[in-house]
Amino acid sequence: MSHFAKVENGIVTQVLVVEQDVINSGLLGNPNQWIQTSYNTKGGVHYTPDGITPDSGVALRGNYAGVGYTYDANNDVFYAPQPYPSWTISAPNWIWTPPTPYPTDEKIYSWDETTKIWIEK
Repeated sequence: MSHFAKVENGIVTQVLVVEQDVINSGLLGNPNQWIQTSYNTKGGVHYTPDGITPDSGVALRGNYAGVGYTYDANNDVFYAPQPYPSWTISAPNWIWTPPTPYPTDEKIYSWDETTKIWIEK
């Protein structure tokens, strides 16, 4: 069985684990709306089932699709909704990036969109 995302107007509305034959049969609606996604793909990298260790597997469509994600047909990738207006996204990882990198000092921060900086909690 595989994971498939139902895409309507470029947005993922449903994700199911189902056989390809079921998708092809039309039982779930238009087969062209269902696009395979990989539970083991994130940030353009394929991971082992633990989700931590990259492996030599082929990354499928940038990221595992989630409800509300965008499917970019031109680049054949899924990506999450934009968290803040100032954040940008690009290949090859298709993950939103803040204009200021997250601090690396072990403290916990939250993003402040007004100042576009990380604020210590």
